[in-house]
Amino acid sequence: MSKEAMDKLTYGLFVLTAKEGDKDNGCIVNTVSQVTITPNRIAAVVDKKNYTHDMIMRTKEFNASVLTEQSKFDTYRHWGFQSGADVDKTEQITFKRSKNGLIYLTEETNAFISAKVISCTDLGTHTLFLADVTEAEVLSSDESVTYSYYRKNIKTKPKTDEAKKGFVCTVCGYIYEGDTLPEDFICPWCNHPAEDFEPLE
Repeated sequence: MSKEAMDKLTYGLFVLTAKEGDKDNGCIVNTVSQVTITPNRIAAVVDKKNYTHDMIMRTKEFNASVLTEQSKFDTYRHWGFQSGADVDKTEQITFKRSKNGLIYLTEETNAFISAKVISCTDLGTHTLFLADVTEAEVLSSDESVTYSYYRKNIKTKPKTDEAKKGFVCTVCGYIYEGDTLPEDFICPWCNHPAEDFEPLE
């Protein structure tokens, strides 16, 4: 089976945000899509390891901010490579609150969508949240970023010298130094497995 064939599927990139009590949080996801028009419903798939996942499970609400081609790598690092359980992700970012009280990004985004979860489907490592759209606004005319565009144009290239041996995470750019990568290795930045690493060139 070709893993590269799966890369041909189109994905966007989004910041999914949630709020529980006084705690705001969010994470990067690549699966948010409209599934019906009447009623207006979307589906979002979230990794169970994300702190945001558990917040959505409990509160049954989330916002999706649609990232654009103008988004910076630091935005992905901020929302994707650290846990909201340990840091306040609202620090040093520009945001507003939608009618549901959740934050959405106002920079590097072209729209936000607020949603109320109506069902949860266990997908093993992830949960699929089916949700009714409660609010949606266009913020700019910039093009939405695709996962392919992110990998080719936004994700930073690892800086290596010719003597260094190791493996680079194809998702976030983390470098594991060494001659062999353990089969059970998990990326400390994005939690992806060893199969998402490739040898440094």
